[in-house]
Amino acid sequence: MSESYHITMPNRDYHQERRDYEFARLDRDALDANPFLQFSKWMDDAIEQKTIDPTAMSVATVDQDGQPHSRIVLLKAFDENGFVFYTHYDSDKGHELESNAKTALLFFWPEMDRQIRIEGCVEKLSIAASESYFHSRPRDSQLAAFISKQSQVVANREELEQRLEAAKAQYAEQTVPHPPHWGGYRVIPQRFEFWQGRPNRMHDRFRYDKTAAETEQAWSIDRLSP
Repeated sequence: MSESYHITMPNRDYHQERRDYEFARLDRDALDANPFLQFSKWMDDAIEQKTIDPTAMSVATVDQDGQPHSRIVLLKAFDENGFVFYTHYDSDKGHELESNAKTALLFFWPEMDRQIRIEGCVEKLSIAASESYFHSRPRDSQLAAFISKQSQVVANREELEQRLEAAKAQYAEQTVPHPPHWGGYRVIPQRFEFWQGRPNRMHDRFRYDKTAAETEQAWSIDRLSP
């Protein structure tokens, strides 16, 4: 006679998990007219405050069925042309970006009660730019990118370790070749939102939208309700 088991599913109540946000305020006259410069100021603050992984950002994509997906990657560079990260083109996010170039980034720095949302489209970096960055990475990171079939099912950890050891042996005395399935994307923003947490949930939120004007002031700025 088989035994029956009753599994009690967790039932957690987090209604009392809250805190006040008192790090700073954000006023309209303190904002830079250029959202890239405003981003740079906040990134500098995050680094100065020793925020854990200040360059970590969520990258959101949508697949062909309309299902959204998100994951954390690291920002590697940015300028007035956009925000750069690197990944596998054959990964889930690579396929999703291939079919729908629209994406969204999210930075969250809880130590400063701040988040930044960025929305726009992506373009691939040149092969030369991707190859240059690839060879600047630590050798073990190069090998890991070379052997990984990102997002694909793998039998076990041992299979990954075996692939890595084989690549180490193969390229022991050679430069690790830049794999064609790995490279960079640039997110070209059309919208930014800067969020500063405030007490009693009366947060400060400002949105920058790209305008048609071909000037340095080509961004409209609006305060949003919290």
